[in-house]
Amino acid sequence: MNQLLINTKVTKGHIRKEIQGHFSEHLGRCIYGGLYVGENSEIPNENGMRKDVVQALRDVQLPVLRWPGGCFADEYHWKDGVGPKETRKKMVNTHWGGVTEDNSFGTHEFFELCRQIGCETYITGNVGSGTVQEMNEWVEYMTFDGISPMADWRKQHGHEAPWTVDFFGVGNEPWGCGGNMTAEYYANEYRRYQTYIRQYRKDAKIKKIAAGPNADDYKWTETLMKNAGKMMDGLSLHYYTVPHDWKHKGSALGFTREDYYETLKKTLFMEELLSRHGAIMDQYDPEKKVGLIVDEWGTWFDVEEGTNPGFLYQQNTMRDAMVAALNLNIFNKHCDRVHMANIAQLVNVLQALILTEGPDMILTPTYFVFKLFKDHQENELLDSHLLAPDFTEGKFTLPSIQESCSIAPDGTVHVTLVNPSLDEIQDLDIQTQGLSPRHVVGRMVTGNMDDHNTFDQPDAVEDQPFVSFTVKPDGLAVSLPPCSVVHLAIK
Repeated sequence: MNQLLINTKVTKGHIRKEIQGHFSEHLGRCIYGGLYVGENSEIPNENGMRKDVVQALRDVQLPVLRWPGGCFADEYHWKDGVGPKETRKKMVNTHWGGVTEDNSFGTHEFFELCRQIGCETYITGNVGSGTVQEMNEWVEYMTFDGISPMADWRKQHGHEAPWTVDFFGVGNEPWGCGGNMTAEYYANEYRRYQTYIRQYRKDAKIKKIAAGPNADDYKWTETLMKNAGKMMDGLSLHYYTVPHDWKHKGSALGFTREDYYETLKKTLFMEELLSRHGAIMDQYDPEKKVGLIVDEWGTWFDVEEGTNPGFLYQQNTMRDAMVAALNLNIFNKHCDRVHMANIAQLVNVLQALILTEGPDMILTPTYFVFKLFKDHQENELLDSHLLAPDFTEGKFTLPSIQESCSIAPDGTVHVTLVNPSLDEIQDLDIQTQGLSPRHVVGRMVTGNMDDHNTFDQPDAVEDQPFVSFTVKPDGLAVSLPPCSVVHLAIK
């Protein structure tokens, strides 16, 4: 019998809500048509933001949103996206499809979107093709409450009060699309640029995020922490789950059992990445003041047939749901170092929570996983120990069960469990040391590996009640269906 031992009296870290963060880039139909349709659209909107999408994001308690990129951030000049929309400068989105960007969604619109969602803001600044002055003036425009050229300009554009910028990323992927820099060169650039991200508001400090490594580039982390670690609040990490390789990523639909297990095996590499990058950071920051910010993660498959290859539109199945759950559990377990994570991306791009077509909207299996996990936000990670053997499918060995456990301020214990097997039910004996369960509520997301929602069948996958458990004086006996994610709230 598999066993999970939870010590409800011992905590191991704080699970920041930002671990369940999100990412929106000017890429494909993420912004235009996905989040923003304009004030004159027939699609129901508030100040141009889709009401259906905003409500769905509120329901999942979206905590923080990263914008405007991504690779797009390092060719984005913020002054082109403010002022009267009819006079805003148009630009070519050279990274994503070569389409014309009309800049109708800019700084004011982003803050309006975040206001409607009720989430924190994470701005990524332009280092690759921008200047220190440009970044400095953007911060002044957004956050200065007084008389200055940029604050006055903001007021002329209709927003009297400053906004709150919670996080500011100094460039994006400088090792690649953000400038093809060396680690040493970017470290110096980071030191220079961050100097001019002024803290105009004493009541709302901007947390500065340095652009960190691509996957397992441990030298990049070493160089950044050594040369600039004392000047940052966070260091980013990017890792995408690609089943085969970057040239042959495979399809989001019509995949095999082997593809399924290979995808899950690849996504579990996140555990090693967090451990090894975290160990390097510990050498320079033993108090863990600098957060590891996993601000791009998720699946990356071939685009759907018939769509613009630069738009990165892919369907979303139970395989994606499993990837999301495995990563969210890993982030919870590393919450002492992981302060934020942002899945890529929010709508219509890569591992999206939401897909839209004109006025229609569907929620993906990944969305429902985030819905299961939202009760972990701002909880304390509990000490837990899982006794469950691994299993092997072909050439891939995976954990038969994966979990994370937390305790809420009201004393409720939240447990999220993943059974990655496509065939085997996993029985699990949960012992809640220090708590005699009186009331338990379960929810789950489950299905066949390629089950997904379409605009013709929007409810094929959704969260549903989970009742396959028995309450005992010292815990629970649980039976996990194959290919499932389960959330238990135990009181």
